[in-house]
Amino acid sequence: MFSIILIALIIMMISFIVMILASILSKKTLIDREKSSPFECGFDPKSSSRLPFSLRFFLITIIFLIFDVEIALILPMIIIFKFSNMLIWMLTSIIFILILLGGLYHEWNQGMLNWSN
Repeated sequence: MFSIILIALIIMMISFIVMILASILSKKTLIDREKSSPFECGFDPKSSSRLPFSLRFFLITIIFLIFDVEIALILPMIIIFKFSNMLIWMLTSIIFILILLGGLYHEWNQGMLNWSN
């Protein structure tokens, strides 16, 4: 029992010493304005923050996230194919894919898939 407590104390002391050394050695002496400012996706941090941002980048990101979640939802459907009723599995798969195709048609109809105007 005493040896376990001794080992635990030694481990805590070593980790405390390492944390103190890391804190002392990681101090930055030079403060650079470029490095201390937040990085904003390639925009110049010294210019005006009220520049117009293209909404198309945001919408393309949302489209990517929707279809990325689609893949995450389709993969388990393939796994449960063996264990479920074939009619219910096929009906669920068809409804899910029709909803996604409806969303794709709506995006296409709204012109969101065109890269140039």
